[in-house]
Amino acid sequence: MYGKLYSACLYGIDGVLIEVETDLSNGLPQTSIIGLPDSAIREAVERVRAAVKNCGYQYPLQRITINLAPADLRKEGSSFDLAIAVALLMTSGQLVLPPQERTLMLGELALDGSVRSVPGVLAMVDLAKRQGFTSVLLPADNLAEASLISGINVYGVRHLQDITPDTTDFKTKEGGLSTAGPIVLGSFAHLIKPGYEQSSSTNSHARTQKPVSFTEDYSDVLGQHHVKRALMIAAAGMHNILLVGPPGTGKTMLIKRLPTILPPLSEEEALEVTKVLSAAGKLKETSSGLVTERPFRSPHHTISTSGLIGGSGIPKPGEVSLAHRGILFLDELPEFHRQVLEVLRQPLEDHTVTISRARAAFTFPAQFMLACSMNPCPCGYLSAQSEDQRCICSPSRVAAYRAKISGPLLDRIDLQVEVPPPGEWRNAAPSPTSAEMQAKVVHAHHIQAKRYANSSVRWNSQLSGRLLRRTARLPAEADHLLQHTLQALNLSMRAHDRIIKMAQTIADLDHDGEILTSHVAEAIQYRQLDLNLF
Repeated sequence: MYGKLYSACLYGIDGVLIEVETDLSNGLPQTSIIGLPDSAIREAVERVRAAVKNCGYQYPLQRITINLAPADLRKEGSSFDLAIAVALLMTSGQLVLPPQERTLMLGELALDGSVRSVPGVLAMVDLAKRQGFTSVLLPADNLAEASLISGINVYGVRHLQDITPDTTDFKTKEGGLSTAGPIVLGSFAHLIKPGYEQSSSTNSHARTQKPVSFTEDYSDVLGQHHVKRALMIAAAGMHNILLVGPPGTGKTMLIKRLPTILPPLSEEEALEVTKVLSAAGKLKETSSGLVTERPFRSPHHTISTSGLIGGSGIPKPGEVSLAHRGILFLDELPEFHRQVLEVLRQPLEDHTVTISRARAAFTFPAQFMLACSMNPCPCGYLSAQSEDQRCICSPSRVAAYRAKISGPLLDRIDLQVEVPPPGEWRNAAPSPTSAEMQAKVVHAHHIQAKRYANSSVRWNSQLSGRLLRRTARLPAEADHLLQHTLQALNLSMRAHDRIIKMAQTIADLDHDGEILTSHVAEAIQYRQLDLNLF
């Protein structure tokens, strides 16, 4: 006897359709799963066997062969359990699914038949819709996430027995099938649907976006107005930024408040971020629907290359992809291994990460703002002016410390800003709030959205080539200043273009229609490591 159902698995962050074929034949009772399964899939035999028996069905005492096609694609994960169990029940004549439904099934089975959530549901449901499926059966805990994809019926399953509305009349006391024959389902209308009541007082819809609220605010940071100005420029154009200063000057505090001035995610961006988090298994609050807060990732400096970029047998998203449409914060930048930092070069330019394996290449999105902090020297007090805090580092130690950050990587960081000790912070001018700074940033984003409406560019930092030359035109005086700076400091052409893009962002923040000489001058002074000001 032969049967077939459909399931799916993740390949990178995209869903791949898998045919679950079952064959029952005479012979010694044994179950084999073929089709390049990993350990989790091979162990599905025992999970499915226990779940089927504990739900009152009869596990076939025959030779069972389960094929996961295409056979040359390596599969991993536990999302096939539900499809395997239902396929066995169909093939053994215990269950008949609605003939009018083309169904995809996802879910991991517990030994008692409970259906547990699986990662990557958003990508797999999107695949089902594109492949012409009419319905998807999946864990109830993944239902809110799956219902973000419109145009396809999704049904939540909490238990294997939920697939049949009432099986009492079809089973004997011993748990085998009665003489009434197989259970025939006319539809899946009895299963849980999106928008079901979560509690007695709450009815949550998957597309409801909760407002983002922050407990931190830039008004908490006294002084450092020039640093806040630089952070506002970075947020307005999504430019990379590096803060350099002695310990205790507020570098980490300032960057951790950067999400408070970024504009909220658009619906398109929210779907992208949610899809990446779903594929990585980090979408924990399944009832909240779309992710509305821009990601802020801050990995420890002991992170590996694969942890930052992504990896494993079938690669998973790394920190650069988890920070997609948000911020990747590297605190104490020189403490990271040099080879780990060097892999950031390509994502910072291309905004994607491609990881090649023997059987396939995987591409992950990586459009993020890089925010870093570092001390000026190993002891941290090279630029300190206090008598009690004198630098004890030799020039060779300072040079070796800074050499941990390569020139090509530093060249890709637009703003390099000194963060000095606060000084007389008690008498400092009132600090702007995050709301006031965000209003200016949002206005600058609106200007950019209107300017680049007919292109794939969203922010000034993405400009390049002819579009940069056509959009960000410099007056003669500003161009002369930039060319003189380029020759005097021996800057690269990449730095030249990044200064122009920063100048355009400064013009947008100041509500000026064109780039002025003052905007170029301000952009140049943010390249402080190039200017050897430390």
